[in-house]
Amino acid sequence: MRISPHVFPLKNASMSQTPPSPLDGIRVLDFTNVMAGPICTRLLADMGAEVIKIEPPEGDHSRTRHPLRKGYSVHYAHLNCGKKSLALDLKSAAGKAAAFELCKRSDVVVENWRPGVSARLGLDYLSLSKVKPDIIYCAISGYGQTGPNAKLPAFASLVEAKSGFSLAQMKLDGADKPQISGLMLGDTLSGVWGFAGIQTALVQRERTGRGAMVDLAMHDSMLFSLIYECHEAQFGPSIRRSHVPLRTTDGYMQVPPITDRNFRDVANTIGHPEWMQDRRFNSVQGRNQNWFELLGLIEEWTCERSTAECESILMAAGVPCASYRTVKEAMSDPHLAVRGSIATIRDGGGEYQLPNPAFQISGAATHARPRVANFNQDEQAILGGILGYTKEQIAACHVEPAHTHE
Repeated sequence: MRISPHVFPLKNASMSQTPPSPLDGIRVLDFTNVMAGPICTRLLADMGAEVIKIEPPEGDHSRTRHPLRKGYSVHYAHLNCGKKSLALDLKSAAGKAAAFELCKRSDVVVENWRPGVSARLGLDYLSLSKVKPDIIYCAISGYGQTGPNAKLPAFASLVEAKSGFSLAQMKLDGADKPQISGLMLGDTLSGVWGFAGIQTALVQRERTGRGAMVDLAMHDSMLFSLIYECHEAQFGPSIRRSHVPLRTTDGYMQVPPITDRNFRDVANTIGHPEWMQDRRFNSVQGRNQNWFELLGLIEEWTCERSTAECESILMAAGVPCASYRTVKEAMSDPHLAVRGSIATIRDGGGEYQLPNPAFQISGAATHARPRVANFNQDEQAILGGILGYTKEQIAACHVEPAHTHE
């Protein structure tokens, strides 16, 4: 393993501290686009890996996604901060040769092409493992590399529909048709699963010295999250305590009395100790069978008060509850500033805030890196520095910068 001399500060540490990053010395070659793949490789970059993003001659399409500031895409920055940028035409012999040589000098390769594309390019796991047996290769696709559905086109909304997620959500909402898909859970979950698979393969390599193929199916990422639905698919409908919003005078609250203690605390706090003797509610089985009736009675209390008042009274009594907030409100919570959950990155358009990884590791730097590379910015450092290409060889691979900025 190559150990990098570069270290970064922990996200909530003082600048005098420079703990190492967990993936210092790990080089990742990133052939991904859209969202699932870039989320996976951004997490690797957040952990300190050197991530080299390979862009097509016209530039990654997300560089043009709104919102734009001075021609610089916030969307691109969110998914690709901390990465280096190299443009290669993989349809050309020189471009493929350079990509192959970079794979040989990398620890991890990540791609989200449709199955079969990597083999046509000669950049598949089988080809690379012959020249670099310890390579970790992660292929992210809609339905995996094998099986009847392997070559079906897939986006997040498609795998959400095909996995059963969308109809399951419709059933919970009591709607008459599936809701509009826009949160792209299929992408975000798949990116995190890909990250987890790569980490596992790296640990295995430390123990065995062998590389591995990580075959990540977006469809399977969604299916894994449908825990109750998998039960019901095999054993029929079951009682479920859905966590529904309760009205307040100015918004909504969640007050789920799940455990016996939660229930007792709610009943006492909102002035209904008699509920603890009510046969409908004085047992777990009774509350499960009369769950929505119980929530309706709690809502009679919340709907007479503001969200802030409800939250203050319930939290003072130790009752688990939460107000419904906008993302803007959530991001401005002082708690996140103390915890170091929000990072500030910079590109040609200025500063931009985004969430750091959800976990922190003691004594290690696990945060978004502030650098956002311009298109093909690192060509000389990568082709000349890593591969040792001459000016003439670089010129053979040279790609004119895409005009993505105004």
